[in-house]
Amino acid sequence: MADLKSELDPSPEVGELDDLPAPLPGKPSPTATGSGSGEGPDAGFLDRAHALLDDHPVADGYSGLAWALRHLPWFDLELGESAVDTDVPRMREGHVAALFWALHLPEGLAGDRAVGATLDQLDLVKTVVGAHPEGLRLACTPGPITDVRQSGRIAVLPGPAGATAIGDSLGILRSLHGLGLRSLTLSGVSWASEAGLTRFGEEVLREMNRLGVLADLTGASADTVRRACAVSKAPVLCARSAARALRPHPANLPDELLAELGAVQGLCMVPLTAEQTGPSVRDVADHLDHVREVAGPESVGLSGTYDAGTAHPQDLADASCYPHLVAELLRRDWPEADIALLTWGNVQRVLREADFTAREAQRRRAPSTMKISELDG
Repeated sequence: MADLKSELDPSPEVGELDDLPAPLPGKPSPTATGSGSGEGPDAGFLDRAHALLDDHPVADGYSGLAWALRHLPWFDLELGESAVDTDVPRMREGHVAALFWALHLPEGLAGDRAVGATLDQLDLVKTVVGAHPEGLRLACTPGPITDVRQSGRIAVLPGPAGATAIGDSLGILRSLHGLGLRSLTLSGVSWASEAGLTRFGEEVLREMNRLGVLADLTGASADTVRRACAVSKAPVLCARSAARALRPHPANLPDELLAELGAVQGLCMVPLTAEQTGPSVRDVADHLDHVREVAGPESVGLSGTYDAGTAHPQDLADASCYPHLVAELLRRDWPEADIALLTWGNVQRVLREADFTAREAQRRRAPSTMKISELDG
């Protein structure tokens, strides 16, 4: 059990391959209707989806759980927690084996407050994972993630955090990485803005490559995306981006950027949100079809975006619902090999390549001591 409450004050303005164990007992999702064999014309697709996910579970690219839990005085994610969209029973039902816990902050936090708030969230993630040892395990590199999966637990990866979290300091970036940070979103700061990456921004990205911190380009400007794709030696990702050709949301990617992301073997992780992808599971599948066609099957992934304050499409209300989406893809004749890449393989590949890049870079490059004032004036 966990009895936790963060003392962080909100901004004044916020406003890989063994079978997984049987699901833990817990309350089913109100909208999850097919955890086993069903009836009717779609039952076969749903049964196939569960079987496929047994072998190739979901690596979910974005969860807002860290921020959601800090508002609860008491919770138990292993038994089940109705106050959030994500708990261990529902993740087992949805075949989730790895989950990125976002460390994003409310708008308005910057400077020392943003750094402190991110540290508080990292501490909360570690505390929550430590309090749920039968269901969760912290894992920050590809090898441990596979080990966690084989043990029947769910791997938790801290990140992405917002760029404000590093306080324009490469030393803080290294410290956050030492505490487990796995991904950083390159937007909302002077060195990663509408004008693209500055010289300091490029130095941040090179240091992220050296550390093995993934670059998340969700919401970044087109110039930032292009420059990051050119500079980064490790794969970049968009943790919450769908196809702008289908839905004109600012975080969604136009086809030219999807093509560039695919060309560098990056990863576009499509969010399961009504705002970005539409109100039905078919709408989400449309975006997955489009991203796969434009960027390629090696460059598409999934982000539940649960517990992030967003509405979700019908039949995808919580973390138990991934089989419904996979059943829809099977109905559309997606090859099982492409679904395996979508749910698990692509994330594993990106993590492995980032880890290899980091080890090679650390042999050649010392930690950077450059400051923003020295590079950007």
